[in-house]
Amino acid sequence: MEKKPQEDSPDNSARAPLPIVEVLGELTLALRQTSCAVLSAPPGAGKTTMVPLTLIKEPWCTGKVILLEPRRLSARAAASRMAVLKGENVGQTIGYRMRLDTRISQATRIEVVTEGVFSRMILDDPELAGVSAVIFDEFHERSLDADLGLALALDAQAALREDLRIIVMSATLDTDRIAALLNNPPVIKSKGRSFPVEIRYNERSQQERVEDAVTRAIESAHRDEGGSILAFLPGQAEIRRVAERLQGRFDANTAIAPLYGNLTQHDQDLAIKPAAPGKRKIVLATSIAETSITIDGVRIVIDSGLQRLPVFEPSTGMTRLETVRVSQASADQRAGRAGRTMPGIAIRLWHTGQTAALPDFTPPQILASDLSGLVLDLAHWGVVDPITLAFLDQPPGPAFSEAKGLLVLLGALDDTGRLTPRGHLIRQLALPPRLAAMVINADKDGRGLEASHLAVLLTEQGLGGSDIDLDERLRRFRADRSERAQASRGLASRIADSLPNKAARQTGGSAGPLLLHAYPDRIALQRGGKGRFIMANGRGAELPETERLASASMLVISDVSGKAARPRILSAAEISRSEVEAEMAGAIRSAEECFFDPASRQVRARQTTRLGAIVFNEKPLPKPTGEQAARALADGVRQFGLNSLPFSKETLQFRERLGFLHRSLGEPWPDVSDDALVARLDDWFVPYQGHASALTSISAASLSDGLRSLVPHELLHNMNRLAPTHFEAPTGQRHPIQYDGPEPVLTIRVQELFGLKNHPAIANGKLPLLLELTSPAHRPIQTTRDLPGFWSGSWKDVRAEMRGRYPRHPWPENPVDAAPTSRAKPKGT
Repeated sequence: MEKKPQEDSPDNSARAPLPIVEVLGELTLALRQTSCAVLSAPPGAGKTTMVPLTLIKEPWCTGKVILLEPRRLSARAAASRMAVLKGENVGQTIGYRMRLDTRISQATRIEVVTEGVFSRMILDDPELAGVSAVIFDEFHERSLDADLGLALALDAQAALREDLRIIVMSATLDTDRIAALLNNPPVIKSKGRSFPVEIRYNERSQQERVEDAVTRAIESAHRDEGGSILAFLPGQAEIRRVAERLQGRFDANTAIAPLYGNLTQHDQDLAIKPAAPGKRKIVLATSIAETSITIDGVRIVIDSGLQRLPVFEPSTGMTRLETVRVSQASADQRAGRAGRTMPGIAIRLWHTGQTAALPDFTPPQILASDLSGLVLDLAHWGVVDPITLAFLDQPPGPAFSEAKGLLVLLGALDDTGRLTPRGHLIRQLALPPRLAAMVINADKDGRGLEASHLAVLLTEQGLGGSDIDLDERLRRFRADRSERAQASRGLASRIADSLPNKAARQTGGSAGPLLLHAYPDRIALQRGGKGRFIMANGRGAELPETERLASASMLVISDVSGKAARPRILSAAEISRSEVEAEMAGAIRSAEECFFDPASRQVRARQTTRLGAIVFNEKPLPKPTGEQAARALADGVRQFGLNSLPFSKETLQFRERLGFLHRSLGEPWPDVSDDALVARLDDWFVPYQGHASALTSISAASLSDGLRSLVPHELLHNMNRLAPTHFEAPTGQRHPIQYDGPEPVLTIRVQELFGLKNHPAIANGKLPLLLELTSPAHRPIQTTRDLPGFWSGSWKDVRAEMRGRYPRHPWPENPVDAAPTSRAKPKGT
């Protein structure tokens, strides 16, 4: 194998050493004195290759160095680069370990592993026997596996391995937070080695599709500039569409090379290697090309400014992909790719002013991911509460609870959150918990290998094609003779071999019955037309009518995309009702139900047979009353809001008075805002609706009684004193006080207050009313919170204006000494 020139070796001084060389001495000194370090180094500094090669020469490093990389592509590239520097083949001193490919030997000192592989390594061997150092590379990407791996490594270091060195490295890193997490170890910063990059902005209009904008930018840059081009797109679909648009646009001297995660190693290598002399390359990549790898010869970067991130919804237990703006850190990383080997140009397809509005960093996966695997791993580690581990960001409570609930449902955890014997087996399969549970269940019926094939298919994107129909993808996968497919089938066989029923080797069955035990909440029934389905979890999903599965009566859905009420189905398998009834008999329930019908706004009853939200059979029952009906009516109020209720004028004023007292005095005066009342329907609404069966049959008196029940009895008699309904004017007339605003308001004609020396107040005289003083025609003339001040001040100007407009009404010079009146002066006076 061709060796790298000696100037890149850590063993020799060089004419142009990598920038990281300048800080390697500082790093090695720090690690001789302490067990942790943080290294911040820009892309191109050489940290990924030079740090591991340097550490294995240290006296304390008697075992292996484990280097974590975020992706298989970067892991292979890092191992290959280090092997070249050593003048060896991969698998000797430097090896790698990943899910479908491992190349190590007894001579291996540096193992480059993907982050998920490391998590399993430390979970299986907490002491990390034979390991001297663990390096977390590109930690700024904040994958869930990296966060978990670091938390476990720090825990193991504190309890079992004080001698274990932990190094966290990144190009764009929040070093202060990382250092605090690691108990403030040395923070070492390296300069980068890059050429100047000119940033240009070419804003994409909202109406222009991203693939059209990228295609336009590529053609322009190819025409006007030299060098190879790297274009960043949000996902594989956009890459494919841009590649289609570019076909035939250039001569044979320009190659178009896609680059994304599920390409074969051969195709990824084609994208990474430099173009031949005299040739140019256009690489169409996802975020995979931001860090860890160098694509030689790239001089121009075109950045769509978009990335696709998974977002988990605890309420549905589903993960959807969302296209979002990149962070500023990612935009900088992408632009830097243009200056790795020569001066370059970065073309951003957004307005220059939008850059400042980008988030600083990409959100960590732990904040928006399905945490079922994490919870399972923590239970294996003996941790029930994640707060006991050093996570940079703690797992969100709702997602953590949802994950625990799912694992209890799968039989992996007991009610206390401890791992069950079944849970141990699920964790050992190196599959997501849902799919592991599916495989274990299938093993009982002799279908362990079939289920293992399906599980691997679902975890390896693009395997078996992109067809929505999983049976079709399984057929293609079984017939595929590519290196990746054979490696995947080998993995499936190893999974099946680890099952209790090793004799179960049959293949060729359908996917639907297997998937039932992985996604029971996503069993779906066609409802509302061809291609439209309702899932057992209550959420809708859709297929294009042209898809074969659109005509199926039932599906099991493994993946969906989109925020809408009916997201798009990405993968599913057909299933029959008889298969559902046979496999899920324990989950199907028959019961009498009382429910609110939005169309008629009435409560109805029925006898149903259902699986979650899927209703197989129903039969109407007589109209119900009582508590069940009241609770169903409460559901109707939640749908249509409090405005659907027939509150009387007096009850609305009572509610406004309560609202004022709550805002002014707090508890025990109850919160009667819309949100608060809807949240407490079971307290004040349901107990008083025993005879109602429709929104229209609710009585105003029942609503009044319900609201009054929220007020402690001993407080009710104080309401008239603290928040009276009316103010009695000196004329003896009663005027309503308005409590619907931020403060109580009294609207009154000014003549009715003549002779009043003190400002009207409530709450034992402590809170002045806001007076809206009106003319004899009830038009506003003044607002005041100080009536005596008004009499002695601006009354003179008001009097002068009003006397000419209303001459038949009294306008005395000294209103304090005048008699109040609600009448005009008699004629002739």
